[in-house]
Amino acid sequence: MNETTTQMTSARNAEHDRADASSRARRRIRRAVTLALAVVFPLLVWAAAVPLAGLDLMVGSGAAAQRVAPPAIVVAALFAGCAAWAVLALLERFTRSSGRIFAVIGWTVLALSLLGPVLTGAKPAVLGVLLAMHLVTGATLMIGLPRPARRHRTTAEGRDVDWRRDETPTRPRFPNE
Repeated sequence: MNETTTQMTSARNAEHDRADASSRARRRIRRAVTLALAVVFPLLVWAAAVPLAGLDLMVGSGAAAQRVAPPAIVVAALFAGCAAWAVLALLERFTRSSGRIFAVIGWTVLALSLLGPVLTGAKPAVLGVLLAMHLVTGATLMIGLPRPARRHRTTAEGRDVDWRRDETPTRPRFPNE
């Protein structure tokens, strides 16, 4: 390699590193917003059910009965969201099909989490609200977390290619070929 080619490669790599850093930052911000929404949505369900509709969200019976309150909702949603984010991050680091694997794991965990409210023996109205809170939290995380960070990928020549189209970049032709 000559010096000019080395400089061009270094410049291209530096530009690619900057693009990757900004892409990672955008992905983190988007995922943090998703996590915040996963906390807010079940709180909105709670607000519609308890203060507005006058439903008493009691889970369990007798001395073991507990009232479902906003602090418990926030803690549960944050725990689920952080766990989902961590699983996705590990999958992205160690697998090639992280989105597909995350979807299988996440939707399975969401389905299993729906057993919790069902097994508490809650009244039908309370059960409906608890299931709705589980579903809005889980669906928000499952839809919002794994979205692709970039809409375009860059070819080896530095040209942007829309990932949604099947554009196959052509190799540049050199005069001596």
